[in-house]
Amino acid sequence: MTDRLRWGILATGGIARLFTADLKLAGFDVRAVGSRSAASAAAFAAEFGIPTAHAGYEALLADPEVDVVYVSTPHPLHAENAVAALEAGKHVLVEKPFALNRAEAERIRDAAVANGRLALEAMWTRYLPHMVRIRELIAAGALGEVRSLIADHTQLLSDDPAHRINALELGGGALLDLGIYPISFAWDLFGEPAAIRSSAVFKETGADAQIATIFQYSGGRTATTYSASDTQGPNRAAVIGTAARIEIDEVWYSPTSFRLIAADGGVLETYESRVEGRGMQFQAAAFEALVAAGRLDGGELLSTAETVGIMGTLDAIRAEIGLRYPGE
Repeated sequence: MTDRLRWGILATGGIARLFTADLKLAGFDVRAVGSRSAASAAAFAAEFGIPTAHAGYEALLADPEVDVVYVSTPHPLHAENAVAALEAGKHVLVEKPFALNRAEAERIRDAAVANGRLALEAMWTRYLPHMVRIRELIAAGALGEVRSLIADHTQLLSDDPAHRINALELGGGALLDLGIYPISFAWDLFGEPAAIRSSAVFKETGADAQIATIFQYSGGRTATTYSASDTQGPNRAAVIGTAARIEIDEVWYSPTSFRLIAADGGVLETYESRVEGRGMQFQAAAFEALVAAGRLDGGELLSTAETVGIMGTLDAIRAEIGLRYPGE
């Protein structure tokens, strides 16, 4: 293995393009791309200056020049592709959601342990500089006792029944695509909820268009999230404590600004993000640091165990609203 990890991109969809652009911008070593379509792989490689284009995922996984594979296929394929990469001796960064459900997440976790490799969920928001600063303020007691989180993730996306976001067979819906962000944020702040309440509105395809959740924790703490694929909302978040609150501006899960506001309304701190690109390179840097340190459990910031737990929370929400995916 070289000093830096050599990256391979599995699938060439929109999120893969965004991530690869940030990898190249930040100087990461992207060696290969694999697609089921030879033409798509070749075009992707040409666009991003990637040395090798593979026609098929198997060829990518067999490439000795690749140390880590970024999995960005549709949700129902995450477990299959991640496990195959792990069994081929590659580390994996798996696009969120980590899998379709907790059972699949456990399969990925177990394959990572069995093969001595790192399997990390690509929850890039956790690694952004403004989120790092927010955790510092909370740890320093700047908010007093943190009591609640309020966050939304809402986008006006396609209403075409064949679009991935509306296709139940592809794991489409607001929960896995959008709700995963604020729900992961709630886990980051408070851990596993003691009680979950949720409500949803569905599209004709059976996919969830809107999903609202209330999580309760010990000590009277709560987290409230709302996600939707059929409306464009503020996409802001607030972390509220007994002494102060943090108001995170639009779009809260991307590089943005926030204010630390005292209980009397005074602004104690203003933070402005200055990030090149979209900011997805920070998760790649964290990934490489974990591998270099031998932290194949994912580390404290987002352990594989926590990712499995988050998938369990998503399962519990789906059980309450009556949402099942084909084949489950």
